[in-house]
Amino acid sequence: MRLTTRFAVKMGNTQLISIKQNIMLGIHYKVIKTTTQYKQYCSLLEALVVSGKKTRVVQDEIELLNFLIEKYDADHNTFSEADPIALLKALMKEHAMKSVDIAGLLGVSEGLVSDMLNYKKGLSKETIRLLASRFKLRQEAFNRPYTLRLPAKKKICYI
Repeated sequence: MRLTTRFAVKMGNTQLISIKQNIMLGIHYKVIKTTTQYKQYCSLLEALVVSGKKTRVVQDEIELLNFLIEKYDADHNTFSEADPIALLKALMKEHAMKSVDIAGLLGVSEGLVSDMLNYKKGLSKETIRLLASRFKLRQEAFNRPYTLRLPAKKKICYI
């Protein structure tokens, strides 16, 4: 626990220190109820994961924080209403990714990624698996029905 507190001091995050001191005093973690508390727990989890020494106590603490954060995410998930392409665009923005990055991740051309992002091509099963793995989401988040925007068929005149 001391290692985490020292790491928090180096990071200049007094919230982490406050949380750690509460834990040392015997006050345990609580169910996350606010966005502020969620962000504090995420910062603390990150500090614990980055710290080099992983004693059994620290591992248990990481596991508990991870559980609480996942529970909060599941209860406050706004992605469930989003169609897969809107979700992908939001995740790309959040992770500062461009279509070229997605193309590299999927092992496909930038043109195909562009078609997917413009609702011209659907997501394959393999694409869904790779995206879910990369963004640490369930495959169901990307495996939802959505409408493709296919161009109107052009009439071909034969002479």
